[in-house]
Amino acid sequence: MNKFLTTCLLALPLLAGSNAMAQQGFPTKPIRWVVPYAAGGGSDFLARTIAQPWSAAVGQPVLVDNKPGGNTALGASEVARSAPDGYTVLSADNGTLIFNPVLYKSLSYNPAKDLAPVTLMGRFPMILVVGPGIATASAKDFIAQAKAKPGGLNYASAGAGSPHHLAMELLKSEAGLFMVHAPYRGAAPALADVAGGQVPAMMVDLAAGAAFIKAGKVKALAVANATRLPQLPDVPTFAELGYKNVEAAALVGMVVPAATPPETIAALNKQVVAAIHEPAVHQRLVDFGVEPVGNTPAQFAALLASESAKWQKLIRDLKISLD
Repeated sequence: MNKFLTTCLLALPLLAGSNAMAQQGFPTKPIRWVVPYAAGGGSDFLARTIAQPWSAAVGQPVLVDNKPGGNTALGASEVARSAPDGYTVLSADNGTLIFNPVLYKSLSYNPAKDLAPVTLMGRFPMILVVGPGIATASAKDFIAQAKAKPGGLNYASAGAGSPHHLAMELLKSEAGLFMVHAPYRGAAPALADVAGGQVPAMMVDLAAGAAFIKAGKVKALAVANATRLPQLPDVPTFAELGYKNVEAAALVGMVVPAATPPETIAALNKQVVAAIHEPAVHQRLVDFGVEPVGNTPAQFAALLASESAKWQKLIRDLKISLD
């Protein structure tokens, strides 16, 4: 995290000639945007939605390259080793930047040393949902049932070490629950089994779960967000239910190799943030279930530092390991 903060602080004074020149002259060739997930998911949608207006604005192709594998480590390692010139960027979530370093004893990249932040692009707030396999009227009722049957309820996730997995572990920790984890390879198959009644519950982001919720296949009980979601105005937050610390979201940002010049990072930030804030793009992201952000490298670095303190402690306290 110190590396992230140092990189951002170095970029702050570059508001004069060199920065202006970089912003006017960059990019001069196609940009490769590595997404460490398969095509069709939330991170892929976010990248492709932003890439189109970004490409149009700079007059260069922005090519999305899906590189799934290794719990995002495959794509992260490849970008970390690429030329630090701004022409290879990575979509990195909190799994890539925060969870993996403590989930794995040996990791093929070091996010604090090998990658530098550009911007947080969007948040995917987590929602507790249940399927027809469990009769419950509210989140409080669900928590009461789980407490009454320690180990008697399973929960699904998009994968071990995913934001969905750790969001439920946070709820378990705060509410004093014992539930058995059933990891899947992605949110879609996990949701399908929750909707089918094979697994009672899961934490899911709105982007993945909206269609299931709207169709009544799963029921949203509570959102792990500071405020209610505009798309689900009748669903309470966990804070409203007395669990103020249960806030969780998939955070998806853009990072580049650590040695990328600060002026290049500043240029990337200006261009990507501008694309995020285009009205049509902003609305499309909101409709998909993403909370658009677009902040500075320093703000993104500070968020990563605070989130690392929270989640890495939870992972260590619960002795969660993927090795």
